[in-house]
Amino acid sequence: MCGNELSERKKLILKAIIEAHIATGEPVGSKYLTENMQIACSSATIRNEMAELEALGYLEQPHTSSGRIPSDMGYRFYVDSLSNSYANATAEIEDLGDLLKVKMNEIDKILENASKLASSLTNYTGIAIKPRPASAYISRFETMHLDEHNFIIVMLTSIGNVKSKSIHSDEELSLEHTEYITDCLNACFAGLSAEKVTLPIVMKFENMMGTLSALVSSIIKSIYEILNEINGGSLRYSGIDHLLQYPEYSDMSQFKELLGMLERQDDILSIVSDSDREGINVYIGSESPVKVMNNSSLVFKAIKKDGKTVGAIGVIGPTRMDYAKVLSTISSISGNISTMLDGENAQIAHNNDKKLLGEGDTNGRK
Repeated sequence: MCGNELSERKKLILKAIIEAHIATGEPVGSKYLTENMQIACSSATIRNEMAELEALGYLEQPHTSSGRIPSDMGYRFYVDSLSNSYANATAEIEDLGDLLKVKMNEIDKILENASKLASSLTNYTGIAIKPRPASAYISRFETMHLDEHNFIIVMLTSIGNVKSKSIHSDEELSLEHTEYITDCLNACFAGLSAEKVTLPIVMKFENMMGTLSALVSSIIKSIYEILNEINGGSLRYSGIDHLLQYPEYSDMSQFKELLGMLERQDDILSIVSDSDREGINVYIGSESPVKVMNNSSLVFKAIKKDGKTVGAIGVIGPTRMDYAKVLSTISSISGNISTMLDGENAQIAHNNDKKLLGEGDTNGRK
């Protein structure tokens, strides 16, 4: 159901119940609506509408004598109705640019700052995610000869990562040796993803290494470590203590399950990595494939640079979270980050244009 079957009065009452429940955490009755929400209907009319909304699946009644609370479907209708009007409700949002300013190549730091900011503005738990990329493969290798017993392997990947590992050799190594190792690495592993680095490939590499084969074990271990780092993704969260103020998390055993899920990271990383939605993603309660999230909502938005997803920011909170504020905050933070990243690209392009035109040449050439 998408809410098309709801009359304007039902929509008004549903919205009022959701906002009252978000504010109080308590079931909402017809008397509360007539006294506090300025709905121009009699209590009897409101009760009838509430009963019909419950029958349609938008509301639930926890106890026979109590008022109603929104169902996950009710929250979904509410969130979808907000999707085109993220009002910037907080004055702090004007200062996002200053709060997020860090070096543009420090995307991890940008996401971490954004997570803390989202948490402080919404009073929920902020999350910063580097999603699992589509399986990365090795573009090429380079090596750096440090001294007679140490060198560095530098691995460039298909998704733009540059990773390095130090390798120690008990035997003396010349610059020619490390250059040969570079050739062997590129001949055997360039163009391969982690799952394609098979035993026959490793044996081929060992044969090519010849008298340097004692280094094979350390080199292969380093390659796997780098690929696992790149393909693993990461999740950081801030403001986990904010959740303790909500009665939904008063059951410590359930709260520990949620905390354990965040620490394991895999479930959230899978949700974010598998999402292909361009806008803000909202998983409400039972919509989430993660069982321990049945009492929670996950809201996040991907951050892109040069058309590639470099991370995501969001919040986790109770299903009765203040969606209007959360959507506004996530939209504004992600928009500021995108503007900053676009500005960096524009500056790089401007600098390249200047170089092509010969501007800034210290010898005065044009």
